[in-house]
Amino acid sequence: MKALVWHGKEDVRYDTVSDPQIEHPRDAIIKVTSCAICGSDLHLFHNLIPAMLPGDILGHESMGEVVEVGSAAKGTLKKGDRVVIPFTIQCGECDQCRRGNFSVCQRTNRKGELGDKAFGHRTAGLFGYTHLTGGYPGGQAEYLRVPFADTTHVKVPDGIDDEKLLFLSDILPTGWQAAVQADIQPGDTVAIWGCGPVGQMTIRSATLLGAEQVIAIDHLPERLGMAAAAGAITINFMEESVIDRLNELTGGEGPHKCIDAVGAESHVNTGQPDTLLDRAKQMLMAENDRPHVLREMIYVCRPAGVISIIGVYTGLIDKIPMGQAMNKGLTFRMAQAHVPRWTGDLLRRIEDGQIDPSFVITHKVDLSQGPEMYRTFRDKADSCIKVMLRP
Repeated sequence: MKALVWHGKEDVRYDTVSDPQIEHPRDAIIKVTSCAICGSDLHLFHNLIPAMLPGDILGHESMGEVVEVGSAAKGTLKKGDRVVIPFTIQCGECDQCRRGNFSVCQRTNRKGELGDKAFGHRTAGLFGYTHLTGGYPGGQAEYLRVPFADTTHVKVPDGIDDEKLLFLSDILPTGWQAAVQADIQPGDTVAIWGCGPVGQMTIRSATLLGAEQVIAIDHLPERLGMAAAAGAITINFMEESVIDRLNELTGGEGPHKCIDAVGAESHVNTGQPDTLLDRAKQMLMAENDRPHVLREMIYVCRPAGVISIIGVYTGLIDKIPMGQAMNKGLTFRMAQAHVPRWTGDLLRRIEDGQIDPSFVITHKVDLSQGPEMYRTFRDKADSCIKVMLRP
């Protein structure tokens, strides 16, 4: 089959690889009908995440048709079922899965000893990601082996286009969780840093959950325009002070809830000197990520407010003002998305027309154009916000 394969820093190729096969009775094989490039894939593209190996198949946003089912999965899946595959692999049986904490499943990381060393405790297996999370082949491919397939799937109906359903795999439940874990209450002002695909889903989720005022922060006109179309007040951090504008919009009190949908790679610019320092530390291998957004959120958030972190961080960060956070009584909530916790509700909202996630797609191309589109997505060229691939 054909797949997008990681060969090193900024080296993704459209290769011929071996077809996946059933390896365990709980496995299934799906023929991929649609997949996508995620911002987290760029962390791999930039080689910011350790434990990637040449030959690894990328991709964790995929859906398709079941073509083969292992003996233990036949009670829940059958050939011909249309499914979206969550980016997290969950056993459905461990203590964390029973609690709904699917992204920290205790059993699905087949290289869990690496996760234990890196994180203190292993997290769930993930598709198309680092070997710290199992090194499972990803879904930017013609076919995908789904381990623990009896629990790692979302059945979806016929008659709804892939474009509306694909993002149940990641960015829609991720954006939803970002808003839910912020504990949004009626009357709240919610500020969201980052208007990429996850940020866009977070903006719409915050509105659906009852936020009175949603403020979106970015610098790319196409992203800010998309946020404004959803009713958000926008701030271009290249043109005005984020802190001054947020204080103006909140009567000097700051947002009730602040959401980080940026993560490791805050934009580097001379107007924010700490980003220059972080970039220098990265080059010297003295720091992994650029946490400007975290610092800014802590400073501007209203006392007793909530900081929700859904942007991915990769390792060690410096100069986090914990004194400000502690004295202001801020609450921090963060996680990789527990996808299946939210998909039932979100699928109903899609069917009811409350939300159509396809709005975020700016490019739809053949899988063979994947290597080129990685570069387009990285450079934010051609007003690229979200890439959908068809094998």
